[in-house]
Amino acid sequence: MREVQQKVAKAADKLGLHANAPTLTLTLLSEMGRLSDEVLAATANGRRPFRPTEGWEQRLADLAFTVINLADQTGVDLSAALDGTIARHEANAKPVDDLPGW
Repeated sequence: MREVQQKVAKAADKLGLHANAPTLTLTLLSEMGRLSDEVLAATANGRRPFRPTEGWEQRLADLAFTVINLADQTGVDLSAALDGTIARHEANAKPVDDLPGW
């Protein structure tokens, strides 16, 4: 993850895509809206099961880029933060026996 964070930071430097935390947070909302639009289009507004569209991968990547850029701009080590989040989820996990077969 550190390599990815460094790669995004370099790209943001090169392309002038750094911004302050409030601006990047609003950008996250915008990117999430675009991702949501992909879901609505793929499901005909919820009338069909979701299948990833041609644009799905790119929208997810745009969202990830913005999250990683925001982390970089605010001094967050995403690798360490994700390790903490995974540990927290594992500590709070409850066995679930009634999930449908995936």
